[in-house]
Amino acid sequence: MIITFQKLDLQKAYPEYYTAAERPKVVNLEPYYYLTISGKCAPENPIFEDAIGRLYALAYKIKFTSKANEMDFVVPKLEAFWWVEGETPFEKSPREEWCWQLMIRMPDFIGRQEVATAILELKAKNKLPDNHGLNFEEIHEGLSVQLLHIGSYEEEWPSIQKMLQFAQREGFEVVGKHHEIYLNDPMRTEKSKLKTILRYSIR
Repeated sequence: MIITFQKLDLQKAYPEYYTAAERPKVVNLEPYYYLTISGKCAPENPIFEDAIGRLYALAYKIKFTSKANEMDFVVPKLEAFWWVEGETPFEKSPREEWCWQLMIRMPDFIGRQEVATAILELKAKNKLPDNHGLNFEEIHEGLSVQLLHIGSYEEEWPSIQKMLQFAQREGFEVVGKHHEIYLNDPMRTEKSKLKTILRYSIR
C-alpha cells in the first residue's frame, strides 16, 4: 500500500484570508504565525530587496525540511505592513521614511523549534548573517476591513480612501497598520494587472 501525502496550500485552505472583492468588506481573522523581518527605507532600496531574500531563504529552508518529513506545503504569498513614525500622513512621507514589516505566513505544524533549526542551518552555510533580523511571531489582526486593489502599488490611494470611507460609514475606527498581500509577482506581471489585498484592522 502506497501512502501519498498532500501538499498543504494555505491559499486554497484559507480562501477567506487570501481572497477579497474590489469593494470593501469586513472580515474577522484568527491569530496566525508568520516569519517576519522589519526595517525602514524605500522599497527600491537594496536593504529592502535583501530583506525579501532573507525571508524567502528561511521560508524555503523550512519548506524543504518539512517536505523531507512528509509535511510539505506551498510557500505562501509575501505580505507586508507599512507605516510611518510621527504625525506626517503615510502618503505624504518621503519613501526613505517608510517603515515596513515583511511577512510570510506559516502552517500550524511549523513552530519555533523548526524555525530556529532552519536559521542555524542557514547560518552554518553562510546563507544568513548573524544579524539576520528574522523572527517568528504570532499576529492577530482580528476584525478588519479589506478589498482587492488591481493596478500598480503607486495607485493604491483611491482604493485606500474607499476602505477608510466605508469603515467610517459603518461606524468603525481604523486602528491597524496598512497591510498588503501580494497575490502576483511584480517582476512577471504588468503593473495594471497587479492584484493586492489591502487590509486594516478596525474596531
